[in-house]
Amino acid sequence: MTAPSRAPAAPAAAPERLDPALLKTSFVLVLGPILALLDTTIVGVGLDAVARDLGGPVTTLQWVSAGYLLAISMVMPLAGWASDRFGARTMWMTSVALFTAGSALCGLAWSAGSLIAFRVLQGIGGGLIQPIGQSIVVRAAGPKRLGRVFGVTVLPLTFAPVLGPVLGGLMVERLDWRWMFLVNVPLGLLALLLAARYVPAFAGAGGGDGAGAGDGAERRLDVRGLALLSPGLAAVVYGFSEVGTAGFGAARVIVPLAAGTALLAGYGAHALRRRGTALIDLGLFARRGFAVATANSFLQGAALYSSMLLLPLYYQQVEHVSALDAGLLLAPQALATAVVTLVASRLADRTAPRPLILTGIAVTLAGTVAFTQVGLHVAGWLLVLSLMLRGAGLAMVMAPGMAAVYASVRPDETARAAGAVNTVNRVGGSLGTAVLAVVLQRSLGHHAPAAAYGATFWWVVGLSALTLIPAFFYPSRDPRKERA
Repeated sequence: MTAPSRAPAAPAAAPERLDPALLKTSFVLVLGPILALLDTTIVGVGLDAVARDLGGPVTTLQWVSAGYLLAISMVMPLAGWASDRFGARTMWMTSVALFTAGSALCGLAWSAGSLIAFRVLQGIGGGLIQPIGQSIVVRAAGPKRLGRVFGVTVLPLTFAPVLGPVLGGLMVERLDWRWMFLVNVPLGLLALLLAARYVPAFAGAGGGDGAGAGDGAERRLDVRGLALLSPGLAAVVYGFSEVGTAGFGAARVIVPLAAGTALLAGYGAHALRRRGTALIDLGLFARRGFAVATANSFLQGAALYSSMLLLPLYYQQVEHVSALDAGLLLAPQALATAVVTLVASRLADRTAPRPLILTGIAVTLAGTVAFTQVGLHVAGWLLVLSLMLRGAGLAMVMAPGMAAVYASVRPDETARAAGAVNTVNRVGGSLGTAVLAVVLQRSLGHHAPAAAYGATFWWVVGLSALTLIPAFFYPSRDPRKERA
C-alpha cells in the first residue's frame, strides 16, 4: 500500500502592508504628541528667562509647569467619553486647536498670572491629544499591524526630548522666550489642516464620528466619576510634584496625596457599580492582557520619566555643560531608539510580546548601570555607549508594549483603553520623578555631586528592574493570532 500523501504546509501569511493612507494618518496624528513633548522640554529650559522678563517670584513661576501638568492629569480621563460622544477625529482636532490657541496666548502673556492661565488652556488641549490620537491609529491599523504602526509613530517622538532643550536653548539665547510658545502655532495649524484631509472618521463607540456613535448611556458623561477621578488624579500628581522641594513629610505633600488617594478610592467604588459606563471602565483591568500591559506602563512611566529628569541634570550639574549641549549629549539614546524601533516594531507583529519586552528591559538595565559609577569618573565613550544601549532597550519595549495594550481590547473600547493606559502612565511618571527627586536631594546633601548622581541612578536601575515583574506575565502567545 502506498502511504497517503500529505498536503504541503500552507505558507505563512505575509503581514499586512502599511498602505499609504494609514502612514499618512499615523504621521499626522504623531504631530500632536510631538508638539506637547517639545513644549514640555522647551519650557523647562526657558523658565529663568521668563522670570527675568515677567518679574514673578520663583514659587509663582513654578506653576507655569505645574499648572500645565495638572490640567493634563485632569482631562486625560475624559478622552474615552469625549471620543464616544463627539467623535475621535473631532475631539483630536479640537484638542490640537486648544493647544495651539493656548500656545499663541502664552506667547502674548503680559504677567506671570496670565501665562499660568494660558498654560492651563494648553494643558487641557495637550492632555487629550495623545490618548485620542492613539485610539484613532489603533482603529485605522487593525490588530495585525499595530506593532509596525506604533513603531512608525514612536520614531519622531524619540527625538522630542533631545530637540526640546536644543530648540529651547537656541530660542532663549538668539530670540526671545515667547518663541518657546509661538513656535507651536504654525505647527499646530499645519496639523489641523492635514488632519482635516487625512484622518479618518469612524462610526461607532470608541471612534464614533458621525451619527450612531455609541448609545445614550455611552454618550452621557459620568459626572460623579469625573468629580472623583479628575481632582483625585490632579491632587496625587501635585503631591508628587511637590516632593522634590518639600520632602514626603511636608503638609503640602501629605494633604494632597491623602485627599487624592481618598478621591481615587471613591472613584473605584463608584466605577465598580457602574461597569461599562464609568469614565474609565475598571472592567478592562479584569482582563489579564490589559492589566499586565497597564501595570508595565505604570512602572515604565516611573522609570522613564525619572531618568529623563536625571540625565540632563547630570550633564548640566556634574559635567557643567549648557542645556543646549545636554540635549545634544542625549542624542545617541534617541538615535539608537529610532534605529531599533524599525526592527522591534516589525517583530511585534510576528511574535508574542513577552520575549521582546523582557529583552528590552534587560538591555535598558545594561545601559543604565554605567551611570551608577559616575562618581568614579567613568569614561565619556562608555556613557555614550550606555545611552545607545538604553535607547535600544526602550525601543524594544515601547512598540510591543503599546500593541499589547490594544490587542487586549475590542475596537469599540480603544478610546477608553487609551485614556486609561495614558492616565496610568502619567501617574507612574509623577511617582517615579518624585521618588528620584527626593533621593537626589538627600544624596547631594551627603555626597559630592558625581557620587550623589551615581547613587540616585541605582534607583533608576531598581525602577527598571521592577518592570520585569509584570513583563513575565505578558502572553506567551500573540492574542491577535488567537483571535484571527
